Amino acid sequence: QVQLVESGGGLAQPGGSLRLSCAASGFTFSRHAMSWARQAPGKGLEWVSNIYSDGSDTRYVDSVKGRFTISRDNAKNTVYLQMNSLKPEDTALYYCARGARFPDYWGQGTQVTVSS
Repeated sequence: QVQLVESGGGLAQPGGSLRLSCAASGFTFSRHAMSWARQAPGKGLEWVSNIYSDGSDTRYVDSVKGRFTISRDNAKNTVYLQMNSLKPEDTALYYCARGARFPDYWGQGTQVTVSS
């Protein structure tokens, strides 16, 4: 069965960095685009970034452009989100998902808290 397991969340100070990972299993990872989304406390789900199946194209929500970088290692069935220059408003539960425009499987999420 399809499984997506996020890790790497935690507490970071403003201006700090975190790297999220999402380990995928149960499907042919290299054939699927992947996405990251987040949900801040009291807010709806927000798409953050996605990456083509072969990593040739990436997209970002405007609020993270220049600060976050999505990447993938198809040999390791893993997608990453490098988050730099973190801001308090980046605090959220971060999910990875299979697919880009209409993700069909989601992980359980990893919490990111940005606070001094």
